[in-house]
Amino acid sequence: MKALINLTVKDACHRQTSQNGTLDKRIRTVLILSMFIGYTATATAQETEQTIELKEVEVKAARVVHKTDGLLLYPTDEQKTSSASGYSVLQQLTLPNIRIDEVSHSVTAIDNKGSVQLRINGIIVDQAEMLALDPKTISKIDFIDQPGVRYGDEIAYVINITTRRNESGYTVGTDMTQSLTARNGNYSVYGKWNTGKSEFSLNYGFGYQDYNGNRMEETAWYHLNDGSVYTIRRNDTESRSRYFNNNIKLTYNLADSTDYVFQASLTGNFNHIPGNFNRKEIQDGTNDYLATQTNNSLSQNPVLDLYYFRQLTPNQSLTFNAVGTYIDTRSSSSYNEGSPYVYNVEGKTYSFLSEAIYENRLKPFTLSAGLNYSQKYTDNEYTGDVSSLNLMHNSRIYAFSEIKGTWGKFRYTAGVGVSYLYYRQDEHSYNHWTFCPKASLSYNFTDRLQLSYNVQSNERVSRIAMISDASIRTNSMEWTVGSPELKPNRDTYQTLRLSYADSRLQADLQGYYKICRHPNMAVYERTANDKFIYTQRNQKEIDALQVSGYVNYWLLPEKLSVAGYGGLFRCFNFGTDYTHCYTSYFVTGSLNAYLGNFSIQAYADNGWRFLEGETKGYNGSDVALKTSYRYKDWQFALIWQQPLMKRYKMFETEILNRNLQKQIALYSTDRCNLVSLNISWRLNKGRKYRTINKTIQLKDSDTGIIR
Repeated sequence: MKALINLTVKDACHRQTSQNGTLDKRIRTVLILSMFIGYTATATAQETEQTIELKEVEVKAARVVHKTDGLLLYPTDEQKTSSASGYSVLQQLTLPNIRIDEVSHSVTAIDNKGSVQLRINGIIVDQAEMLALDPKTISKIDFIDQPGVRYGDEIAYVINITTRRNESGYTVGTDMTQSLTARNGNYSVYGKWNTGKSEFSLNYGFGYQDYNGNRMEETAWYHLNDGSVYTIRRNDTESRSRYFNNNIKLTYNLADSTDYVFQASLTGNFNHIPGNFNRKEIQDGTNDYLATQTNNSLSQNPVLDLYYFRQLTPNQSLTFNAVGTYIDTRSSSSYNEGSPYVYNVEGKTYSFLSEAIYENRLKPFTLSAGLNYSQKYTDNEYTGDVSSLNLMHNSRIYAFSEIKGTWGKFRYTAGVGVSYLYYRQDEHSYNHWTFCPKASLSYNFTDRLQLSYNVQSNERVSRIAMISDASIRTNSMEWTVGSPELKPNRDTYQTLRLSYADSRLQADLQGYYKICRHPNMAVYERTANDKFIYTQRNQKEIDALQVSGYVNYWLLPEKLSVAGYGGLFRCFNFGTDYTHCYTSYFVTGSLNAYLGNFSIQAYADNGWRFLEGETKGYNGSDVALKTSYRYKDWQFALIWQQPLMKRYKMFETEILNRNLQKQIALYSTDRCNLVSLNISWRLNKGRKYRTINKTIQLKDSDTGIIR
C-alpha cells in the first residue's frame, strides 16, 4: 500500500508541476496526510492480524453423513458420556440391520446376511478391546453395509470406530456385567500405557453361562419308501447349557500418525464346554422313551498378528499385514436315540494370512491395489462311531485394484478383483478362478440429499466342515454328510439408495437385490433302507429382494432421539428339484433420552424371517430397556431384556423337503425377564491425542469340524 501511495504522489506532483510549475501547498498537505493515514491503517491491520484471538466456534452439521457404501456417524457428547464401552455407543446409534446385545457383548446382523466385523482405527477387535474402549475418545464411526470381498468371506457389515489416543499417560479400567435373574456374566480388566510414540496394552476377559431353562421342541415327518409317513416327536424335558471362556491379549503399538504405524499383538483364547446335555422325550407312535444328548469341548487358539503401515510420500502409502493362527479343539458328543452313538473329534488347524496394499491419492482420483495370500491346513480326526481322518489343504490368492474419485456432484468407485482358490482332500481337489468387479456411483442433489447405486460381485466359499468327507449321525433317522465336490460360487449384489441427512434428521429408502448362481443349497436324500441324508450341492440359484426404510430423528436436540427401520424381504430358491419362495416383514425401533448423568434407552425388533434352500427360519425378536448413571469415573447400568415374557422363542426352523418335513423351535425361560447389572470403571491420565488408523484386517476362526 505504501508503494502504491508513493507512486500516486509522484504522478500527481509531475502533472501539477508541468501545468503550473509549482506544487500547490494545499494539495501537498492533502497528499502527505493521505500517506500518513495509509501507513497507519496498514500498520494497524498488521498488528491486529498478529494479536487477534478467536473464540471457540461451534459448528452444527449433520450427525450422519450418507456415503455410497454406508454411513459416517459422529456421536454426540451426550451419547459418548452416557456410554461405558464401544458396545453401548453402538447400541445408542441404532444402525440399520444391526442388533447390539450389551449383556452378552455381541453385535449381530438382524437380516442374517452374514457376520459383523468390528474395528477400532481399522484394526479388527474382539470383546475385550470393545469393553476397554473409552467412548470419549471416539471421533467418528464408519458403518459400511457394502463391504466388498476384501473384508473377508461372509462379512455383511463392517463397523470401524476411529479414536484418538494419548501421547503419554495411562488408562486402567474394568467392566463387569452380571445377570441378576440367571447364571450369566462377563468380566474384563485392561490397561494401556503410552509414552511418546509407543503404546503397550494388556487385556484379560472371563465369561461364563449356565442355563437350564432351554427347551427344544421338534416334530418330524419321514416319508418312507413304502409310502407311509413315520412321525417322531422329540421334546426336551431337561437341559443344561454351560460354557466358560478366558482370553488374554498383549499388544505393542509404535506409531507416528504422519509417517508409520507398527503393531504386534499376541492373543490367547481358551474355551471350555464342560458337559452340556438335553434329555428328550421321544414319541414315535409305538414307543415312548427318554434319550439323552451330550456334548463337551475344549479349545485353545493362539494368534500372532503383525501389521506395518508406511507413508511413502504425502500421497502414497504401503500397508502390510500378516496373521498366524493355530486352533486346537477336542470335543466329544453322544446321543442314544434308538441306539447309543458316541464319537470324538481331535482337530488342529494351522493358517497363515497376509495382505499388502498400495494407495496413491492422485488429483482426479485415489488409486489402490493389493494382493492377499492365505494358506490353511486342517487336520481333524473323528473316532468312535465316526471314523474319519480329514486332511484338508486350502490356499487362496486374491489381487484387486480400485479407483475412487469425485466429478462435480458425482462420486464414483470402480474396482476389479481376481481370485484363485486351491483345495485338496485325498483324491478330491479343485482349482477355481473368480472374477469380482465392483462399481458405485452417487449424485448429490444438494448437500443433504443423495442418490447412490452400487453393484458388486463377490466370491462365496463353503464352510470347511461341509466340504469334508465325514458322516455324522444326527438322530435315529438322519445323517449329516460332507460334500467334497462343493465348488465356490459368485454372488452379485445391487443396491439403490436415496438418502437425506441434516443436523436433526437422517433418513433413507433402499432397494437391494442379490443373485447367487450355482450356490451351495440343501439336499435331503432318502436311502433304500429309509435313512435320510442331509448334505449340500451346487444347485441352480438363490435370489433375494429387500426394500427398506430408515429414519433417525432428534425430537429434542442432544436430549431425545427416536429411530425406526423396517421393510419387506422376498426370497427365491431354485433347487435342482424344488422351488421355494417366501415373503416376510421386519421392523426395528428405538428411543434414547439423555438427562444429564442419567440416560435411558429402549429398543425392540420383531426378529428375522427367511427361507434359504429348503429351510424356513425365524431368529427370535429382541426387546431391551436400559437405564444408566455416571458418577465421576464410574458408570452403573441396569438392563432388562425380553420384559414380561414367560417363554422366549430363540429360533424356529421348518424343513420343506418332499421326503422330510420338520418343525423345530427352541424356547428359553432363562432369557425371559433377564435383568443384568453392568458396572464399569475407567481411570485416565494423559495428554495430547493423536489419531491412528490401520486399514487392513485378517482373521481365521474356522475349525472345519462338522457340528
